Amino acid sequence: MTQAEPLRAGEVLRLLFETAIHTVFLPGTIVYFLPRALFPRVYANGIAAGDLGFVPIALGTALLGWCTWDFISSGRGTPNPIDPPQFLVARGPYRWVRNPMYLAVGTIVLGEAMLFGSFRLVLYTAFVMAVFHLFVITYEEPFLRGRFCGDYADYCRIVNRWIPRRPHERRP
Repeated sequence: MTQAEPLRAGEVLRLLFETAIHTVFLPGTIVYFLPRALFPRVYANGIAAGDLGFVPIALGTALLGWCTWDFISSGRGTPNPIDPPQFLVARGPYRWVRNPMYLAVGTIVLGEAMLFGSFRLVLYTAFVMAVFHLFVITYEEPFLRGRFCGDYADYCRIVNRWIPRRPHERRP
């Protein structure tokens, strides 16, 4: 299959289903289940800091959805390591930064910290992002270098790992 071929409806449904299952288990665990298990009092106290926390939660959720769709439509795969994209995804948010999904998850949890006025959730966010960074540099990037060879090396030269940068400002 080449990247130019359109996806069949059945393939789109399969990829959407697999992505939904993966999202519940990985990002869902990180942004919903684990914080509530680790910090039950924070969530029992309700909203403390006001509605501003909804802004990063909404932005992070939208970014996660956009990245997921790009994995399906452009990469022909899912965020799930069992069925990863067949093609390097370098469009949409991936033109700005190499790891927008991880940034989206961090943004959602940081929004929860704002929403509930919880410094513990800020620390949890920092811990989650540190774990993501270690995973990216020790497993994901070496795996992608092997899978996509020179294309991924070129991509790494022009797209930052964590700090978004406008696509037209890049120098090869």
